Amino acid sequence: MNYVCWLSEVGLPDASSVGGKGANLGELVRAGLPVPDGFVVTADAYLDSMSAAGVRTSLADTPALFASGSDAPTVDATEQRALVTQAGLSPSVRAAVVEAYRSLCARTGTTDLPVAVRSSATAEDAGDTSFAGMHESYTNVIGVDAVCDGVLACWRSTFGDRAVSYRAMRGVTSEPAMAVVVLQMVESTRSGVLFTADPASSATDRLIIEAAFGQGEVVVSGAVEPDTYVLQRDPLQVLEVHVGIKTFAIVRGSDGADQRRRLDTVEGGRRVLSDDDVLGLARLGLRVEAHYGTPQDMEWCIDPAGVTHVLQSRPITTLAAHATQAAPASPAVGASDTGSAGDASGTSSAGELAHGLGASPGIATGAARVLADHSEGARLQRGEILIAPMTNPDWLSTLRRAAGIVTDGGGITCHAAIVSRELGIPCIVAARDATKRIVDGQLITIDGSRGSVRAGTARSTDVASTAAVAASSTDTRHAPAPGPAATLGTRIEVNLAMTDRVDEVAAMPVDGVGLLRAEFLVTAALRGRHPRAMIADGDSNVFVDAMAESVLQIGRAFAPRPVLYRAIDFRTNEFAHLTGGEPYEPVEHNPMIGYRGCYRYLREPDVFALELQMLARVREETPNVMIMIPFVRTLWELEGCLDLIDASPLGRQRGLERWVMAEVPSVVHRVADYAAAGVHGMSIGSNDLTQLVLGVDRDSEICSELFDEEDHAVLETIRLIIEGCHAHGLQSSLCGQAPSNRPSFAEHLVRFGIDSISVTPDAVARTRAVVGAAEQRLLLDAARQR
Repeated sequence: MNYVCWLSEVGLPDASSVGGKGANLGELVRAGLPVPDGFVVTADAYLDSMSAAGVRTSLADTPALFASGSDAPTVDATEQRALVTQAGLSPSVRAAVVEAYRSLCARTGTTDLPVAVRSSATAEDAGDTSFAGMHESYTNVIGVDAVCDGVLACWRSTFGDRAVSYRAMRGVTSEPAMAVVVLQMVESTRSGVLFTADPASSATDRLIIEAAFGQGEVVVSGAVEPDTYVLQRDPLQVLEVHVGIKTFAIVRGSDGADQRRRLDTVEGGRRVLSDDDVLGLARLGLRVEAHYGTPQDMEWCIDPAGVTHVLQSRPITTLAAHATQAAPASPAVGASDTGSAGDASGTSSAGELAHGLGASPGIATGAARVLADHSEGARLQRGEILIAPMTNPDWLSTLRRAAGIVTDGGGITCHAAIVSRELGIPCIVAARDATKRIVDGQLITIDGSRGSVRAGTARSTDVASTAAVAASSTDTRHAPAPGPAATLGTRIEVNLAMTDRVDEVAAMPVDGVGLLRAEFLVTAALRGRHPRAMIADGDSNVFVDAMAESVLQIGRAFAPRPVLYRAIDFRTNEFAHLTGGEPYEPVEHNPMIGYRGCYRYLREPDVFALELQMLARVREETPNVMIMIPFVRTLWELEGCLDLIDASPLGRQRGLERWVMAEVPSVVHRVADYAAAGVHGMSIGSNDLTQLVLGVDRDSEICSELFDEEDHAVLETIRLIIEGCHAHGLQSSLCGQAPSNRPSFAEHLVRFGIDSISVTPDAVARTRAVVGAAEQRLLLDAARQR
């Protein structure tokens, strides 16, 4: 079994094996980003160790759901933790871990390299589950025995009460499986967290950085009040600086272990980062976001030599579906370099009981419940507002009952802030003396956007602002009703990759799904198994059943609006990383323009036939699902592929639309031929089209400045495709990343007369605004000409 993988060998398709943290770190390593060296002890190592000890069945059957109305797990997981400890690492797993650690030491020329041993559960750091602080991780671990003990401790934390509670809260019911990342330890002088969008307001034109001295645990745990830096995205510049009060730092001691070092008032009140440091971190964060194509929550550190390292990155799990493109700076953040932070946090203005940093938007009124420790959690009644010095993962069951949260310490990336945003309740952090100024049982109103705590009930102006917050908050129950954007001539659709939160996205004012990526469904629904390996194992029915279930969820949610399912388009290097995939994948020097898309379906009709069978089953219930063929290079390829569709049960269904992706420049010259072959529409993939028009690898960090979707040659190619579609009766769409990131790009498409634009869910609101303004300008220009 493959019990250990080096980070350079894994990526996002391997999440089912190496967990969310491991998959993301591997993805960053392969993208050329500055990640410390390390390896992953896979989930198979855990599962096989439990199987070898005969305890896996007992662990898999452990109930993980709350009883109705209960705030504690239905089981005490002490027995399960004991079973994991009893099982330990099987001899073969231990041997693999020891060999990998010694190899890592050899790479750095040491015999006992300090490492971080970090949990990486298979459900962790996904699009809607962060598991922030729910599992254990250990720093400055030295020696083979200590590393193996650390791995076992991470496995054991799978059944920590707070992890079990979180799985229940988020509805994660699959068998828990734990991978473990072993990462070369960086001696951090400064560290923190970077958001490439504001997680509190969901403003996507803002970046937020929190920073402290030493290791980053003090930031994410909320143990100190970190510095907060607010940046404008375009043009990139520092807008505001709030200097926090850092009372201590965690550093590496002389014995190599973690050590807590007190900071005096002068040292703790200094800025952690200069403006140049802040801008450098922001540029790094934007590179990471560009690689993933979605806003990121990134952990970073800086070593004594001034070198920055990326320690983790994951999607922002609570970014609002109706994110605002521009938002005024939060009043909770003070003016630049306000060391005393009088306007920022801790100091209340007239009429306020306390003031802090707004960490989760919304307004709540209720009785204040001042608690000193999570052990007092039973005192908090449902609907009350929790006032606490700080929270950690042990507070989870208490937080679920709270109508709002106020903490003395922490920043917008601390545990209280993250959990409150996931729960959709208002939260204020860094209020400094809130536990002293607010009386237990007092009726209060908190504003999680302004960072304000007032006595009494909400004012009328607060009630009005509550509606405004709801329109852009993570609680999409307040989103506009589903249905077409009737006021726009251009259809606005969404790009989807997973079934997570599909009902929430479907409730947005969109006209359908312009791109449903099959690759992510393969990773999730098939648990990362290679389709050809499934066929070889006799599991063709499993493929059809699992994929049909996932696609049906999306088809039902959006019906009767159209859903364009793009057939599987893994590149060979990505396919090879799927479980059982290596024997079936050739090694290519340039997989980006190699064995993929339409041509592959002709060479491997058995896999394509399973997709067609699956779609035929899906369309029996949701006929709004259509098929889209990716990476079409020649007419004869497309004709052969369409013949396969026509000969299948899918091809015999009435109302089926056949679309092609326009990603290869040759499509400009073949629109008429494709229309004659029976194609109904073309969806422009601006990512691939840009790289092939300009001859630049879109994954190359070195050449990234050459990759420009608004280059004149790219725009002219897109214009010719759209005009060709109009001339031959085809629908035209675009589903690349550019409109999500660049409003000006969407305006070009409107002026070219595109029929629909498909963007990521977070970009729907601003794309609608840009498209509406562009359509109005076109009408105004036409009126002026008349």
